[in-house]
Amino acid sequence: MHTKIENLVENLRLITAETETTADILEKVRPLIVELAKKPDWVLPEYRKCNEEQGFGVHLLHEEEDHSLAVLMAAWLPGFGIPPHNHGTWSVIAGIEGTERNTMWEIAEKDESRGYAKIRESGRVDIGPGDVLASDESAIHSVSNDGEETTLSLHVYGKNINHTVRHGFNPVEDTFARLTVKIE
Repeated sequence: MHTKIENLVENLRLITAETETTADILEKVRPLIVELAKKPDWVLPEYRKCNEEQGFGVHLLHEEEDHSLAVLMAAWLPGFGIPPHNHGTWSVIAGIEGTERNTMWEIAEKDESRGYAKIRESGRVDIGPGDVLASDESAIHSVSNDGEETTLSLHVYGKNINHTVRHGFNPVEDTFARLTVKIE
């Protein structure tokens, strides 16, 4: 692991141990991620590799033994994305290369017993190099790479999303369901 990522992890451990609220964690983590995003000399060529079929690649840089404090790189091929979903944990995402479009969603109506959820778009955030999106565990977003080059972004999660309760949302059919697909 690169020294800059090791330093980030040490700082994350301190912040999460000393900070009580998600809002305070996000506020303290944000500048650490911005600094790494603005000086990406630690980024390795393999972080840009993507699965051609799914259109993205995920490269785990660090994960605590208890699955907390996961740090990863995500790469998106041009024209690919992922439908609306939540993470089930707080997240801070910083753009490294290219521009990743994040469409934010909010729940208008929900009936868990029927798997019904009407969501509506509540905004868009384009994350380019050095830009950051910080979200709490309830945030819903979809991601797309509308550009012509692969995008690259650094993700920090309060817990590895393979170990949280996440949901995917279908805004056309007004449905939602637990996501069971593991990010590899």
